[in-house]
Amino acid sequence: MTLSRRYLTLAAGAASAATLLGAFYVQYVLGFLPCHLCLLQRWPHAVLIVLAALAFAVPGRLLPLAAAATALVGAGIALYHSGVERKFWAGPTDCTGGQNLSGLSGADLLDFSTPSPIIRCDEVGLQVLGLSLANINLILCLGLVWLWIAIARRG
Repeated sequence: MTLSRRYLTLAAGAASAATLLGAFYVQYVLGFLPCHLCLLQRWPHAVLIVLAALAFAVPGRLLPLAAAATALVGAGIALYHSGVERKFWAGPTDCTGGQNLSGLSGADLLDFSTPSPIIRCDEVGLQVLGLSLANINLILCLGLVWLWIAIARRG
């Protein structure tokens, strides 16, 4: 039994929607604040939901190929974040402790009236079966690349 293009498109869009809902659940229900790279990983899934809706309605290969490319970008961001978490390479200075504090006075450093927690990108906040959420997103995005290519092949 072969699955129809429309069914696969719906499944791919639902996977990205579930990923975003899961990220919001982890943030707002479980209380794990996202770092800068975590937030960046959400954008490809938002784009994939829109592309899935369009590809569901419009036949052809262009939209599924665009979605495959978008999922590949998502995999790239997740791979980068995974490497930062595992200390394979340096991450962005705004979330890995490389901030320049030289322009701040002692009073500025001790002013806690407006708390703004720095969520570090190089620390794993939550693990599932030994995998960080960035690792899980990498696997998911690679699966979505494969799925969108399969959808494109169906025309």
